[in-house]
Amino acid sequence: MCLAIPGKIVEFHEKHGVKMSKVDFGGITREACLEYLPDAELGDYVLVHVGFAISKVDEEEAARTYRCLEELDQLGEIQEETGDEVP
Repeated sequence: MCLAIPGKIVEFHEKHGVKMSKVDFGGITREACLEYLPDAELGDYVLVHVGFAISKVDEEEAARTYRCLEELDQLGEIQEETGDEVP
């Protein structure tokens, strides 16, 4: 199953002419493409799927999604990549 994971935009940068960001997923930071969300701002929560931010969500929805993913034991993939735990 493929999931979009919510995260908070913490930094903007450009890579080969493409608008990119660093997104914080509960303490784990990953790079994401922002080309689909040109109006995204620092501090926004976005859903990221295979490295692309595909929609914005509010902080409450992001927290609710993390709780559901944790209940379904679906946060392991993020944790396995880094060895870190997602709070």
